[in-house]
Order: sequence, then structure tokens, then C-alpha cells
Amino acid sequence: MAGLYEDGFVEQLRQGLSSLTEGWSLPPDAAITTLNISENATFKATDRGTEKSIILRVHRPGYHERDEILSELAWIHDLRQNNVVATPKPLPRTDGSYIGNMRAAGDVRHVVAFEFMSGVEPEQGGAGLVSGFRELGAISARLHRHARTWQRPATFRRKTWNYETMLGATPLWGDWRDALGLDAGGLAVLERASRALERFLADFGQGPERFGLVHADLRLANLLVDGDRLGVIDFDDCGFSWFVYDFAAAVSFFEHDPIVAALQDAWVEGYRTVAPLSEADIAAIPTFVFLRRFLLTAWVASHAETPTAQALGAPFTHGTVALADAFLSKLE
Repeated sequence: MAGLYEDGFVEQLRQGLSSLTEGWSLPPDAAITTLNISENATFKATDRGTEKSIILRVHRPGYHERDEILSELAWIHDLRQNNVVATPKPLPRTDGSYIGNMRAAGDVRHVVAFEFMSGVEPEQGGAGLVSGFRELGAISARLHRHARTWQRPATFRRKTWNYETMLGATPLWGDWRDALGLDAGGLAVLERASRALERFLADFGQGPERFGLVHADLRLANLLVDGDRLGVIDFDDCGFSWFVYDFAAAVSFFEHDPIVAALQDAWVEGYRTVAPLSEADIAAIPTFVFLRRFLLTAWVASHAETPTAQALGAPFTHGTVALADAFLSKLE
């Protein structure tokens, strides 16, 4: 890989974590293996003697500040305390703090740890995916119900995912105009789609009944199935957005698949077993699915060194243009 997470640098991060493991009561010779490279770099650290494992997440510099990370952990703690969702426990260091630091490539990198959670990622084409989305809908509703009533700490700070921070003037994941393989014709189509989304979102509004604290990244890679348990991991992108955006994120990278319609129906059904969801919100879900795809197109360009972005490349942009054409045609 080339870029922020080139192979040599990932190895540097992995080796550097040896200096931090004692802070989480693991010996310095703990076995550390790379799990995932995406927004952050995630590793598994295992005590060779006891085989106890924890997950270490090394944060990408320039994305979340310390108070934002602590806010994520505060929400997770309260979700666990109130049995809202099965999710790994954030682990304190021996000094009671939750964030360790390591220096790499001239940057200070924040590191947090979580309990290891068993399970496997749901299969995109798996037979149980529809029933799984019914359960995910109920989980999403519980998350949203908690978010509506939770008295957040005064220091709580997370990012907001709206038009301006997704596709507008202050994009958190980069300018979509830098999309890989985007030509003049595609640019014109996406410009029209962006303006249409801006108008739609302004009309849809951000009232408290449809906008609040959400996970924002409930894609299959962040779900772990173990028997009857559906666990949720990685709240790193949690922030303030539309509640139905959580469904859109759940179908990331396969939003064009015909199964999405059935998954939406199942998610809504599961959601409504826990909390109400208006017909207007349901009708808006396909638009949010396209919004998420549009946003991911910017992410792929700005995170080009990650395995996911490299696997998708320019064809992902071309697919987004095709979906934008279809989106616009429905507005005519």
C-alpha cells in the first residue's frame, strides 16, 4: 500500500504498541497482530501465557480529538450499563485513563482498548441477512431511543454528519470531486445530484424526532454474530445525524444490490417493534442510501491507501455516477 498506512508504517505501529501493552495489564511481549486498516489501524494483542486478548485501536491523526474519543467511550459505557446493545467494553489503563499515546511519523497517535468480542461478520449474501436486519432495526431503535433521553456529559463532543460535512463546504471525508476516475461527464451528474440532495435535506429538516446521536457506521464489518447474539462494534464515527442514516450506513458498499429493498423492509419492521418510525422517514431511506454512497465515494478517494479503497478504485466512482443518474431520473 502507498500513503498513510503503507505496509512498513503499519508494521511500525504494530511494533510501537509493545510499549503500551503494560498500560492495559498485558506483558510487553504480548503477541500483536493487525486486524484492520480503515479510518484507524486496529490490532489484537494477546498475552502469550494466559491467551487473554484485547483490541487496540490506533487513531488516525487529524480526525478525532481526545475529548471526542472520550465522548464516544462515554456513550458506549452508558449503552452497556443500560443493556441497550451488545458491544465491547472500553478498557481503562492501569492509571484509570482510557487513552494511551504513541508517536509515529512525527504525529502523536491516540490509542484506546476494548474487550475482545467473539463472532463473525454477517455474510453479504447469507441466508440469514434479512432476519439479521430485522434484529439490526430493533437495535438501531434502541440506540436512538437511548440517544433521545440520555443526559450527555457537559464535555460531550462528537461530529455532525449533515450536508455541509458530508458533501458540502466542510467535508469530513474529503471533497467528492476528487473521486477516483471521475471525468467531466460524471462530475456534471454528481454536481446536479449534490444540489438535489442539499435541497432534499433542507426540506427534510433536522428536528429532534429524526435527527440525533447515531452510530453512523453500522455496516456489516462492524457487526459480529455469535449464535443468537448480534454484537455492534466500532462507534468511532458516531455523531449527530438523521436516525434513518443508520440504515443507509448498514448497506455500505452493496447499496446497489437488489436485496437492499428486502433489508429495508426488515429493518423497518424490527425498528417498529421498539420505537415509532414515520412514513416520511421510511420514504426518505432510499435517498439516504444514495447519500451514503455519495459520501463513501469521497472516502475512497481520501483514504486511497486502505485495502477497501484500493479494492474499489475508480469503478466505485463510476457506479456512484450511475446511481446518481437513477436518483435524478426519479426526481424528474
